[in-house]
Amino acid sequence: MRYGNIRQIEAFRCLMVTGSMTMAARMMGVTQPAISRLLRDLQAELKLTLLEKRGTGVAPTAEATSLYAEVERSFVGLDRIRASAEEIRTRRTDSLRIAALPALANGFLPRFAGRFLAARPQLDLGLFGVITPLVVDWVANRQCDIGFAEMPLANPGLDIAPMPVLPRVAVVPEGHRLAQKSVITPKDFEGENFISLKHGAGSRFRIDRAFAERGINRVMRVETHLSEIMCGLVSSGFGVAICDPFTAAEFAGRGVVARPFKPRIPFDFGVLHPPGPQPSSIAQEFIAEFSAHILACYPSAQTEMRA
Repeated sequence: MRYGNIRQIEAFRCLMVTGSMTMAARMMGVTQPAISRLLRDLQAELKLTLLEKRGTGVAPTAEATSLYAEVERSFVGLDRIRASAEEIRTRRTDSLRIAALPALANGFLPRFAGRFLAARPQLDLGLFGVITPLVVDWVANRQCDIGFAEMPLANPGLDIAPMPVLPRVAVVPEGHRLAQKSVITPKDFEGENFISLKHGAGSRFRIDRAFAERGINRVMRVETHLSEIMCGLVSSGFGVAICDPFTAAEFAGRGVVARPFKPRIPFDFGVLHPPGPQPSSIAQEFIAEFSAHILACYPSAQTEMRA
């Protein structure tokens, strides 16, 4: 490592993970002064200010947050080496590491994965919920065997296979006037506080176009990149949104009502794996069974499959 020794980097990572000097020291099995010294030396090596005083403690700077993304990428690789060594030592050779966009990872995918694992006692699983750019990055760097990412992707340099395509749904607060409707259209959202996906997302463009083509004006109050945040805001009664069906289902009975939205706006995602050989047999089993599970849970997805 050109800058900083491994103990300094480890101390920095422990602080970022735990958010506390005391907890970071416990995590590393050293004293708090030792952690402070390691971090002070790392800052001097890198010529960066990583920490700033906040009250009686310290908080990471913007530079620290940027550095942590790179550090975590390296440590994920190291963690996988350790896990592989353990698998070899204990002869547990079946393992699968999956990265998935939050819409899947917030409930639907873990429930399926639990049943998949229960039927395979010798399988070890790593399951990580991250935004689509990180899914692409982790699979490209072989930190994960497969990844589920929202489509389309701009030349990711990976092999991509289609998954069932589902229609997005309208989400409104319980008790809202639109909760009584069986189908919601752009006209219904005119003048409503609208919670939107961030600019730059392919889905944001499709959603905005559906309203622009019909001359419908929404009150654009909130922008977010996570559907969980979107549904959380809807559940507060603040506004309405258009959401992927998986996250909407997680919020059913939690202050959110989902209704079909017309015109149809697809929630399109695919499964990624590194170029070259096909995924392992266990990965292929997971993909095939997960795809079948989606179709069983969402029959409307059958007609949405890409050609």
